[in-house]
Amino acid sequence: MKINRVKTKNYSILIGENSLSKLKSEVKSLCPKCRKIAIIFDRNIPNKFLVKIKKNLKKYKVFVFYIKSSEKVKNLNKISYFINKLLQLNFNRSDLVIGVGGGIVGDMSGFISSIYKRGINFINLPSTLLSQVDSCIGGKTGINSNYGKNLIGSFYNPKIVISETKFLKSLPKREIVCGYAEVLKHSIIKDKNFFNFLKKNTKKILSLENKTLTTSIKKSCQIKLNFTEKDFKEKNFRMILNFGHTFAHALEIQNKYSNRLNHGEAVLVGMIIATRISKYKKICSTNTLFQIEKIFQENLLLKSLKKYLNKNEILKSIKFMANDKKKDDEKINLIFLKKIGQTTLPGKHKFKISQIRDLINKLF
Repeated sequence: MKINRVKTKNYSILIGENSLSKLKSEVKSLCPKCRKIAIIFDRNIPNKFLVKIKKNLKKYKVFVFYIKSSEKVKNLNKISYFINKLLQLNFNRSDLVIGVGGGIVGDMSGFISSIYKRGINFINLPSTLLSQVDSCIGGKTGINSNYGKNLIGSFYNPKIVISETKFLKSLPKREIVCGYAEVLKHSIIKDKNFFNFLKKNTKKILSLENKTLTTSIKKSCQIKLNFTEKDFKEKNFRMILNFGHTFAHALEIQNKYSNRLNHGEAVLVGMIIATRISKYKKICSTNTLFQIEKIFQENLLLKSLKKYLNKNEILKSIKFMANDKKKDDEKINLIFLKKIGQTTLPGKHKFKISQIRDLINKLF
């Protein structure tokens, strides 16, 4: 099966079945002075993948650190633990950290790499659909605080990203839907043709039909890169990627990052809220809202999420928007939809929390 290579300004993304076989040659090429490798490995991933990774790296001194992936471990205490381990093992900047897991492991591994001795080599092996189409792209790293999600972090690019699609076969259906949420978001904000492709092929993606899946991952990466490469440090244009996320992050905090509502599910809910407000404010048409709600209905994307589209649930979460890291004043910056493939610009629509409450009270 062909391995796709998407090139960015600073690194490549390999996508496809058996792309993991390229790890050995990529480490040799990108980290020529590397002697030690720290693998931060999500315990949820089948051990056969770790065996394969270690086999590819047998010429190096490899240390494996396991982590039980959860938003609750994405904190400064856990970062300090890993930093101390690297210091005890005398890792140099020419050595390497490899994160193997979903977005949580990628965010943490990238953050550790960015601050350890002011920057150590980092390779990302995203193992979930969500991380392969979203968090592995754009150089964002981050951890959570009591005040909100990803409020502590840095921008730091990996040497390479390897998106092995065989990882995805071990995921429950709920995790695939979680990743699909970001695929759908990318089509909604940037590419009507891709949205039409998803209308026809969503069921194939959710069942992991390989060719359609790889095509969708590649297209999603290209769309996200269109934003991140023009605005690496998220000063303005990149904020368009935040469509639906302001509501999503607030709902996640309201639910204490519990398993009741994962990130992708929160994004699905957030996109519906943002689109309904867009239609209410006559920014998009009734037909645009209809097209989006139809793709949700036909693929049962909101089947278990209706309780989060409840007015009281949304209102309870709104207070957490006050700490949104993308706001630059006392108002909340919301991205609305004009039509499939085009959003409003960042900074165009800013609201006080009281105004957002009023909108929700009128809409739900």
